[in-house]
Amino acid sequence: MKHFKQIDVAHSPDADDIFMYMAIKFGWVSSEWLRFFNTALDIQTLNDEALKGTYTATAISFALYPLIKDDYALLRTAVSFGNGYGPKLIKKKGKILKRNFKVALSGKHTTNALLFRIAYHDARIVYKNFLEIENAVLSDEVDAGVLIHESILEFSDQLCVEREIWDIWCDLAGEIPLPLGGMALRRSLPLTDAIETERVLTEAVRIATAHKPFLSHMLMERNLIRVDKQKLKTYLNMYANESSITMDETAIKSLNALFELGYKHKFYPELLDANDFFIPTEYNKVRFS
Repeated sequence: MKHFKQIDVAHSPDADDIFMYMAIKFGWVSSEWLRFFNTALDIQTLNDEALKGTYTATAISFALYPLIKDDYALLRTAVSFGNGYGPKLIKKKGKILKRNFKVALSGKHTTNALLFRIAYHDARIVYKNFLEIENAVLSDEVDAGVLIHESILEFSDQLCVEREIWDIWCDLAGEIPLPLGGMALRRSLPLTDAIETERVLTEAVRIATAHKPFLSHMLMERNLIRVDKQKLKTYLNMYANESSITMDETAIKSLNALFELGYKHKFYPELLDANDFFIPTEYNKVRFS
């Protein structure tokens, strides 16, 4: 009986992450010597577990990466960028936000939290599961909150958008894609296994994107997502699209702009170039040529 190495993959339960992984779960893509097992956790928990090195492959907020660079390499695939859209700072209609307003964010190391903290120095921040943020604003537990994931598509008509995180990003970095989330892979994995893991994950996103209507229908049938058919289509077009398959030069430029902002505002101890932290996939070509 053939022995397979196990790769544990952690991702969020939101629609784009599930969509980008499910081709593996359904057996549409596989490996000759690796087997993949997935765990779904909210983004704050994923970031916290990445700091501990818990999972072999894990979804992360891009803003977290400089803090785990010694233990994890960056993957080029299963990425989500905003382009003209992104998380939203919301409040109750008619409410005037004071300089030190209380705000709920989805996690300390999320990209939206980094950008928010740069833009609003005096805000009083509390961190909550992203599914709890809308109700926290409605109940006046906080003055405002940043909505992420599918929450940006629909929220109470008692609320309005105070500011788009996209607009903060453009003010700080210019009109380039907003790096939100990606994947990281533990460095302790042998290089050939790491290259194979990235290949399988990339192929999963490629296949999912090529068969989006069919896979979306399967996700809906199995009640694996939190939104209806139309919202799923909208959301996947935003965050799980051709650009999610592998990062191009523009995406890497945007990621480096995020790292530069974090360094400039003292969130990171050193300035990173994302190009230095990807898996060297050219290794296989040299080894097996």
